[in-house]
Amino acid sequence: MVVSTAPAASPGSGPGRPVGALTKSSARVGERVIEGLLAAAGGLSVVVTIGIVLALVVPLFTFFAHVSPIEFLTGTTWTASFGDKFSWDKDWGVLPLVSATFTATAIALLVAVPLGLGIAMFLAEYASQRARKVVKPVLELLAGIPTVVYGFLALTAITPVLQPLLGIPNIFSILTAGLVMGFMIVPTVASLSEDAMTAVPLSLRQGSYALGANNRITTLRVVFPAALSGIIAAIVLGLSRAVGETMILAVAGGNIAQLTGDPRDQAQTMTAFIAQIASGDAPQGSPVYYSLFAVGALLFAITLIINLISIRLVRRFRQAY
Repeated sequence: MVVSTAPAASPGSGPGRPVGALTKSSARVGERVIEGLLAAAGGLSVVVTIGIVLALVVPLFTFFAHVSPIEFLTGTTWTASFGDKFSWDKDWGVLPLVSATFTATAIALLVAVPLGLGIAMFLAEYASQRARKVVKPVLELLAGIPTVVYGFLALTAITPVLQPLLGIPNIFSILTAGLVMGFMIVPTVASLSEDAMTAVPLSLRQGSYALGANNRITTLRVVFPAALSGIIAAIVLGLSRAVGETMILAVAGGNIAQLTGDPRDQAQTMTAFIAQIASGDAPQGSPVYYSLFAVGALLFAITLIINLISIRLVRRFRQAY
């Protein structure tokens, strides 16, 4: 008696359809599922963005039916929170809020960019493996601290120290809020810049060393220019993070909307005003309530412009290896 040792045919297989074909077909189905999920995630982000735009645009018609857009964008006095909440007879110039926002952001970048890039260079080019295992988790831990904690730190620890040194007249100050906000965005700038520097091919470093360059020259003249597009993206992301920050500025920056050139004074930013009104300070349907959407739409437009500029800069300085 002859016993056949041929393997049993898999279900659905037959002449002209080997088992390997089923495996490839299943792989294609899995890839299509993954592609569909990724496309759905991208489409969801677009839908959410469109929803945000619609939520902001609809109340804008009511606001700008009573307030001139020119007055809103060029006026230097903002009295939305004063007097009768249901009166349109106020000053709606948003420049004090915009000025405070950009002043705090500029101070934050003056702190975050040098520190962040220095930390990134250290981690990417100088640190040992043991040092990286210590510094990297601590850096990422700073990014996880709630921003309201940073705000109370600025209010209770930083301002009392800087008041006698810099002559800060009030416990609230855009200067101290901006300084602490800079430390908050250091992890963003440092981590992304370090990733960009680490991605630079080792062959560029080896070529620099072969020409007699030391570690400092290689880092500044080879690695840094090669990673410039990623570094710019990191700085712009930190900039966007600073422009949209709320709690630090609401807690430590003050709530008086004034156009001042002295960062030691208190001032109210766009996000701090939104937080104040959104906390229930204005009845729904009042002029102050509609001004919330006008300021939010302006903040959205500023963030969009920053992102468009960053995309243009990244494409200009991008290098392929």
